[in-house]
Amino acid sequence: MNAFFDRIRQRQGEVNSLLCVGLDPDPDRIPGEFLRQRKPIFAFNKMIIDATADYACCYKPQFAHFAAVGAEAELQLTIDYIQSLGIPVILDAKRGDVGSTGDFYAREAFDRYHADAVTANPYMGSDSLKPLLEREDRGVLLLCRTSNPGGADLQNLVLATGEQLFERVADLAANQWNKNSNVGLVVGATQPEELARVRQITGDMTLLLPGIGAQ
Repeated sequence: MNAFFDRIRQRQGEVNSLLCVGLDPDPDRIPGEFLRQRKPIFAFNKMIIDATADYACCYKPQFAHFAAVGAEAELQLTIDYIQSLGIPVILDAKRGDVGSTGDFYAREAFDRYHADAVTANPYMGSDSLKPLLEREDRGVLLLCRTSNPGGADLQNLVLATGEQLFERVADLAANQWNKNSNVGLVVGATQPEELARVRQITGDMTLLLPGIGAQ
C-alpha cells in the first residue's frame, strides 16, 4: 500500500473517525482576537486544529485561501503543526498540467509544502497527472464527481460508450492510473447516486467526500 493511505487508515483506527477537516480561512471572517496576532491565519487554524485533533483522520488546507492573501508562510506553519501531531495533510490545490508546469506543481505540493497528498484535476489526461502519480509515497486525490451543482454540466455528460464522464474518470483512476496504489477520488457526498456508482466501479479505493457540514 501507499504510505499516505496507510497512515490515513491507521489514523482512522486510532480516533475511530473518518472525518477530514477542511481549513479554508477567510480573513474577513476571522475574529478580531486572532487578527491582532502576528500570524492571524495560523493562530486561527491552530485553534481549529486543537479543537478537532481528537476526531480528525486528516486535514485539508485550501491553497488559494492562503496564497490569495500572501499567507504561504502561514500555510507552511499550518501543515507543519498538523504533521507534528502525527496527522496527515491533504493540500487542496486541484493541480494538473503538462510538461514543466506539472513537474513544478508536484515540487510545490510535495517538496515545498511537504504535503502528504494533493488534490488534482484529471481532465487534461494522464500526462498532466504523471508528475504527481510518480510520487509513490504521496497521495493524489482526483476530482471525479464534485459536490457543486454545476459539476453536472460536464461530469454527467454521456459518452459514446454509454458511460458518464465521471464514471470514465473513476474507471481510469482505478484501472490505469493507480499503478503505484496512490490514487483516491473526490466524490461529493451531495450526489449519493453517483457516489454509489463510483464505489461500484472502484471497489475499496479511498474516497474524499466533500459536502458534509458548513464551509
